This record gives sequence, structure tokens and C-alpha cells, in this order.
Amino acid sequence: MERTVEVVPAAGLHARPASSLVQTVNTFDATVEIGRATDGDELVSANSMLAVTGLNVTQGESVRLVAEGPDAAAALDAVAAILTSTVEDEGEAS
Repeated sequence: MERTVEVVPAAGLHARPASSLVQTVNTFDATVEIGRATDGDELVSANSMLAVTGLNVTQGESVRLVAEGPDAAAALDAVAAILTSTVEDEGEAS
């Protein structure tokens, strides 16, 4: 399964959004890879914080998500939700 989404968080794919993405990916029974939509086949493992932040994706860039496994659809939905939501660096109010 594959999906392309635009990164919305102001920090891009750094710090909190990347951490949230990696933690989320690791909860699913699926292999998820991520890369810039413009880089063709250049994908990295989405369960590695170092690999995800190493992409240096900024706000407004599109990324390509590829997932395989029993939970692939759910994993793509969850990751897309993180990437298309505004994330406040100050933390969320309770």
C-alpha cells in the first residue's frame, strides 16, 4: 500500500512529529517506509528516529509512505494523521 501526504507540522519531520511517527509505526504489525515524494525510490525505515529525521523534510513538502503487512492500511492512516496535523512544540493542553 502506498500514500503521498503533505507535511503540515511547522517543524517539518523533526522532533515531536518524527518521534510521534516512529512510536506510532512501532505499534503496528507492518513494515512502513517513508521518503520524499520527489525522490522516487529513496525510502527509509519509518521505525527509526535517526532515519526519519535524517530526511530533513520541511513543512509543506510531500512524502511518500509505503506499508506492507497485516496492519498496513491502519499504519498508513495513523502516520498520515500525524503528518497532516498541526503539532505544537509547547505540548498539548489537557
